[in-house]
Amino acid sequence: MDFGYQRRCLLLAVVIFLLQVQLFLVVTLAKTQVPLSSSYNITGRSSSLRGRELLGCDLFKGKWVLDNSSPIYAASSCPYIDSEFDCMKHGRSDTQYLKYSWQPDSCNLPRFNGLDLLSKWKGKKVMFVGDSLSENMFQSLACLLHASSPKATFQHKDSLTTLTFQDYGVRVYLYHSTYLVDIVQERIGRVLKLDSIQAGDAWKGMDVLIFNSWHWWTHTGRLQPWDYVQYGSTVSKDMDRLEAYYKGMTTWGKWVDLNVDPSNTKVYFQGISPSHYKGKEWGSSSKNCYGELQPIEGSTYPAGLPDAQGVLKKVLGAVKKPVYLLDITTLSQLRKDAHPSTYGGGSGVDCSHWCVPGLPDTWNQLLYASLT
Repeated sequence: MDFGYQRRCLLLAVVIFLLQVQLFLVVTLAKTQVPLSSSYNITGRSSSLRGRELLGCDLFKGKWVLDNSSPIYAASSCPYIDSEFDCMKHGRSDTQYLKYSWQPDSCNLPRFNGLDLLSKWKGKKVMFVGDSLSENMFQSLACLLHASSPKATFQHKDSLTTLTFQDYGVRVYLYHSTYLVDIVQERIGRVLKLDSIQAGDAWKGMDVLIFNSWHWWTHTGRLQPWDYVQYGSTVSKDMDRLEAYYKGMTTWGKWVDLNVDPSNTKVYFQGISPSHYKGKEWGSSSKNCYGELQPIEGSTYPAGLPDAQGVLKKVLGAVKKPVYLLDITTLSQLRKDAHPSTYGGGSGVDCSHWCVPGLPDTWNQLLYASLT
């Protein structure tokens, strides 16, 4: 046989072998890398959550597993936790709710690294905008960062809270806005204006914006902070709350399209944080989350997703600028054990907010994963 022919066959065999090795490495990386990135942006060009899977993994589909390395910090060591979220302070003695980690089905979620996040955000401004569930997430992040870098200054004035990590030039803000759209005091009373965001001027110039709103849209009676609702020239005493939410969030989406430059600002939506006031939703005879000590097993919530989730995704599907959905709804629905319950310092049972440390730490872990 011709020597040149043998040599060509040998070279061909080597090339085939190298291609097989490369294919193996690509497949292996696809199974192991963490995939939350810009592919999660939901734009008007996508009517569904396309891009939810990257390299074969959905970070928001998985289960809760016991993890004795959690939590990263102790409530007693963090000066930024409001009393209503400090369950240990108010006598919660069981600690297993602190020992769970979120495990996606086909990849590993990176452990939160506060110094790494501060380095990534060096010189940047990060703002949470929303209601008390935004406050939940903000305080969790403050504690996670404080555990790595205790040197910080804290200021609170009116609707704005500021936490500054001087060594990194990082400022983390919380801007309190229950509806994102405006409530204006007028002659007839307090008016919820579904097509107005005057307060949005305070959100400009940020490097990262993390929005949230839903919790207050269902409040009625004395808990409702408005007397009338207005859309366009129509003023009414009330409106279907899901319709009002859709109109209000559509106004927010238009604000994002008009005011956000994606090359300078990354926008997140925190997602719909669920409550646990109906035990029958998870197959329990209990009235609410009181006495619940363990998560729901598996990866699905028996009662399904809240209606607001569908409304939110419809809104995000129409936003032209990139918005990154932290889709925390299902994984939070599974944590019926993680609420303050009777350990929030109030007189009732709180099954809406979350203990800190606790579930909001995972929300921030997902936020951190989006930047890796």
